[in-house]
Amino acid sequence: MKNVTIALDEALLREARRVAADRGTTLNAMLREFLVELTERESEAVKARRRIVELCRRSRAKVGTRTWSREELHER
Repeated sequence: MKNVTIALDEALLREARRVAADRGTTLNAMLREFLVELTERESEAVKARRRIVELCRRSRAKVGTRTWSREELHER
């Protein structure tokens, strides 16, 4: 594992350490867990976007001709 140095406001650091203690863990463990979850969510989002693009490419859907005008859509 690599060590990383971050700069935090003293009050934020104090409060984060308190939260970690309340949870029975360390600030280091909390940060690691947060970053794991963040990167997993981002990875899943990237996969989902790629899947959507692939589905669009393979789609055989046909779009018909437009039978309305912008003005007709916005008539009141």
